[in-house]
Amino acid sequence: MSDTTNTTRTTGTAGRLVGIVLVSHSAAVASSVAELATGLAGGGTTAPVAAAGGTTDGGLGTSSELIAAAAASVDGGAGVAVLMDLGSAVLTVKALLAEGDELPDSTRLVDAPFVEGAVAAVVTASAGADLAAVEAAAAEAYSYRKE
Repeated sequence: MSDTTNTTRTTGTAGRLVGIVLVSHSAAVASSVAELATGLAGGGTTAPVAAAGGTTDGGLGTSSELIAAAAASVDGGAGVAVLMDLGSAVLTVKALLAEGDELPDSTRLVDAPFVEGAVAAVVTASAGADLAAVEAAAAEAYSYRKE
């Protein structure tokens, strides 16, 4: 698993920040989006971010094991927001949530554009917002116009 994690958690709910997991079919894409989002979050305290891309053998696809490990690595008790790139990544996260014991209790699947949503989620979480606000900021990225 490619992992871009900053474990500094000095603000937010009871001193903790919402963790962000970025799930892609490609380890390189997940890591690059994590790098972009944390870079754009600016200086200071950055929410913990983990990339869960590809399969355990390094191929294209998704891995429930990598996703669960990424979620555990960013869980500081304030919640975990999971953003995904494509269809089967969504299905894998939904299956993990349905199982109920593979992901931290306060893990939420976030319906948002992968890149823009990741940036919004990391920036918002880094500001100390709660899980609902992080999810809302990421989902709002659907309305970003590029014209």
